[in-house]
Amino acid sequence: MRARRIRDTWKNEKGQSLVEFALVVPMLLLLVIGIAELGRAWMTKNIMTGAAREAVRILAVPDPPGGPTAARNRAIAVLASGGITTPPATIGVTDNTAFLAVRVTIDYPFPVVIAGFIPGLSGVTFPLSSETTMRREY
Repeated sequence: MRARRIRDTWKNEKGQSLVEFALVVPMLLLLVIGIAELGRAWMTKNIMTGAAREAVRILAVPDPPGGPTAARNRAIAVLASGGITTPPATIGVTDNTAFLAVRVTIDYPFPVVIAGFIPGLSGVTFPLSSETTMRREY
């Protein structure tokens, strides 16, 4: 008699695990994809920082060959090596002669890949920026 009651209880709970799985999977996928997007954003930020550092280093040395144009071209080359194109990315070069400092700023609208899968959020970007300042060497 008791075994029959246990079997009847199991029969009533057949779809419970399927419902729990259906409720948990979207949250788990959102968490995993969010971690991947954060990793992509971090990598992009590091590439931008490296590009800004290399460009400002070209400007900081005495009598840089090519000046701001050479620095901008170097930043474009480093960004391109990481898959970042310069039409969406903007590169600003500032030479402050009063304080003997040079500054390179890179702004990039980071495209969020997961937004393309959610209706109404396609084309969403997250602004990333990197700035490096260095004293001129004389």
